[in-house]
Amino acid sequence: MTGGFTPADIDTSRPHPARMYDFYLGGKDNYMVDRNAAREVLRVAPEIRATALANRAFLGRAVRYLVRDAGIRQIIDIGTGIPTAGNVHEVAQQIAPDVRVAYVDNDPIVHVHADALLTGTGATSIVLADLHEPGAILSHPQISELIDFGQPVALLLVAILHFITDEESPGGIVATLRDALAPGSYLALSHATGDFRAESAVQAAAVYDMATSTLTLRGHDEVAGFLDGFEILDPGVVQLPLWRPDGKPPRDLSKILGYCGVGRKPVTRAESTGPAAGRDPA
Repeated sequence: MTGGFTPADIDTSRPHPARMYDFYLGGKDNYMVDRNAAREVLRVAPEIRATALANRAFLGRAVRYLVRDAGIRQIIDIGTGIPTAGNVHEVAQQIAPDVRVAYVDNDPIVHVHADALLTGTGATSIVLADLHEPGAILSHPQISELIDFGQPVALLLVAILHFITDEESPGGIVATLRDALAPGSYLALSHATGDFRAESAVQAAAVYDMATSTLTLRGHDEVAGFLDGFEILDPGVVQLPLWRPDGKPPRDLSKILGYCGVGRKPVTRAESTGPAAGRDPA
């Protein structure tokens, strides 16, 4: 048994999005079923690898902004995925060692690998839970032990909401999480889209029908709608390489099949002088 799970707990009969994403990024923590599905995705939409890399780069930039510029000291990362170079807690704690990070994922193998990377200082934890049940995440004892919801929190929903179908009310899920956050908290998200190279995007999404989670492509306005109730930071909801780039974006943005954005939960005048106000550098 590893990390509280036996091999039987890990479903290797169907591809899992987290393990497919690991393959796109060049990782080795995946199974043949994941590799076969990921190769089929890349066959019909080779743009997915560039999109995955751009998504990972956005995550790093967003975390650096949230910790360095916004002063955030606690993060909840839902849909963590297989750990790879530049994990959220590594990026955050290089800037501020006191940052606390709670990882959440629904795949036992993610739990096992993430648990092996935790610092052992009590500043990080990994919770096996599902975004479909936001209330269970918010009330989970490991989350409650690590995260003070009376203070600003950075919530990361990076490349996860497209695995929630319209019938499963992704907007309602985000609203439940938003309402639990203190004023001055942030939401950073990214999402797959079919607004560019639509045929390739649709064919890639179809491959996920055989995976443990299907993939729903959404347009710009739908993705922006997930930030309702937040003040969207500049430059708005944009393609992944365009959010506060630290270099030149790629020339052909049509190969990037994803949007991203960061929003801040508003602080009222009375709250702006309280301990939960946080900073608003943007």
